[in-house]
Amino acid sequence: MTSQVSSPAEQTDGADETVVGAQRKPVGTKDVRRLDRVIIRFAGDSGDGMQLTGDRFTSETASFGNDLSTLPNFPAEIRAPAGTLPGVSSFQLHFADHDILTPGDAPNVLVAMNPAALKANVGDLPRGAEIIVNTDEFTKRAMQKVGYDTSPLEDGSLDGYRLHPVPLTTLTVEALKEFDLSRKEAERSKNMFALGLLSWMYHRPTEGTEKFLKSKFAKKPDIAEANIAAYRAGWNFGETTEDFAVSYEVAPAATAFPPGTYRNISGNLSLAYGLIAASRQADLPLFLGSYPITPASDILHELSRHKNFGVRTFQAEDEIAGIGAALGAAFGGSLAVTTTSGPGVALKSETIGLAVSLELPLLVVDIQRGGPSTGLPTKTEQADLLQAMYGRNGEAPVPVVAPRTPADCFDAALEAARIALTYRTPVFLLSDGYLANGSEPWRIPETDELPDLAVRFAQGPNHTLDDGTEVFWPYKRDPHTLARPWAVPGTPGLEHRIGGIEKQDGTGNISYDPANHDFMVRTRQAKVDGIAVPDLEVDDPDGARTLVLGWGSTYGPITAAVRRLRTAGEPVAQAHLRHLNPFPANLGAVLKRYDKVVVPEMNLGQLATLIRAKYLVDAQSYNQVNGMPFKAEQLATVLKEAIDG
Repeated sequence: MTSQVSSPAEQTDGADETVVGAQRKPVGTKDVRRLDRVIIRFAGDSGDGMQLTGDRFTSETASFGNDLSTLPNFPAEIRAPAGTLPGVSSFQLHFADHDILTPGDAPNVLVAMNPAALKANVGDLPRGAEIIVNTDEFTKRAMQKVGYDTSPLEDGSLDGYRLHPVPLTTLTVEALKEFDLSRKEAERSKNMFALGLLSWMYHRPTEGTEKFLKSKFAKKPDIAEANIAAYRAGWNFGETTEDFAVSYEVAPAATAFPPGTYRNISGNLSLAYGLIAASRQADLPLFLGSYPITPASDILHELSRHKNFGVRTFQAEDEIAGIGAALGAAFGGSLAVTTTSGPGVALKSETIGLAVSLELPLLVVDIQRGGPSTGLPTKTEQADLLQAMYGRNGEAPVPVVAPRTPADCFDAALEAARIALTYRTPVFLLSDGYLANGSEPWRIPETDELPDLAVRFAQGPNHTLDDGTEVFWPYKRDPHTLARPWAVPGTPGLEHRIGGIEKQDGTGNISYDPANHDFMVRTRQAKVDGIAVPDLEVDDPDGARTLVLGWGSTYGPITAAVRRLRTAGEPVAQAHLRHLNPFPANLGAVLKRYDKVVVPEMNLGQLATLIRAKYLVDAQSYNQVNGMPFKAEQLATVLKEAIDG
């Protein structure tokens, strides 16, 4: 759920007030402390509604004007056994009164709905962190299920934290006793009670959540009112209980962003909007041929809602059918897209090679996840880079573009569409699960800020034979882009052959001539090599000797680590790649300026391998493949060692 709000710069702040909907009221006698940032993690069983709880807290935080970054983390199983460690689902939110880049390294507050949630997450907490636990779930059987021999609430193991034992289930059931609900139905609202309590603690607006609940349960008004009652009960509990003597304020991020209209947005939603914007800027219908796969399915779900923008979505019977339909739509004159994750890319590889041969625009969106095979469906990884670069038979070069933040997925989609349409080529767009499910504020652009992607289809003959006859040659190329003409099927006089067998230069006829094949292979490579991409920008205010080079979703943790080092007086330069094929023209010169180049990646060194091979630079890899994003402190330590080494 997202909220559209005015610029954070336009928000007001009151140090001694709390926000309830659009109203402000005194918070009474309890102490209110001002913080510059907070990291909260909601954790519980996968049936406890932690993702919804975190999403609602995030939406209200966005509407308040804080900068934020989120990290949803959930099991791959549809419903893991209740109360077990594999069944724990969590949602982490980092929000602040200034510009932030990551969901945070360690939570300041953990809301644990059961013993499994506590055990799975307590190791991430710094000493002194607050823990709110649902004591009703700490039964002997539930604790034994996760290996607790004694209650951690009583054995002193949590003495280093500020523990708040709250009987969330009992309080929720009591708050809903006037409703005609069974105990089991009432217990389902305990996540709303927890949300209300946290909303009181951090002065979050409430009006948006109440409106959301009324909308979500519009066909079941009694359930809507019950959830609202539980939500308000949680708020009132925080206000009245002696256990929570302090509430906290995190002011809006008044200077973090330029003026504009902002909304909270996830990477997949941002990417879907970018595809729609690209189709409108190109004045082409958007066609998505897709097979559902985690974590890419949300793009299919979102695009299916926008038929009014000329979007057509096709949920195919498998990955191969999905890309086959998309390539057919590209031949028919659509902006064609197929979405998938790593396992699906493997299945689509032959058709991607066909698109290379046909030289048609096609966007292949890969939301990367842990592998190999089906691997870790709900965890993140950056391990598909070499697959995108080389995972086809023959010489089949494909441009590769990678967004760096959830909001940046919008711009990356536009850039991928620009390349595909201009150069008549399939393009890989490499996002990942961290970006796809994470969220941050996004400034909604004005339409005049979007690039012009207008396409000119072939209209008539483009070649004159020796005898003066005018004909259409489907592989006669633009001298600047080396792109072939795009002819819509059915256009009189532009009939031409397509297929996977090698084409003759110009005519497109089948050719087995060795010299022609050599020429066509080199030409397709030259077309990709010649794609116009911006020079790589380097952030180096201190004349550093060490450069940290990243790509994709490592941008946030790397930038946060670089900030920490510079604050400590350590000189370090940073550069981040959006274009991975072709590389920016100045990349080689940039790399040669530094004594050391460190490349952090969520794989075993794939970009570093490419850098070493192409530029003969001894790039140092720092790798992680545990399904989670880097932590800023972790990278700061590695970079400090590189600087000192």
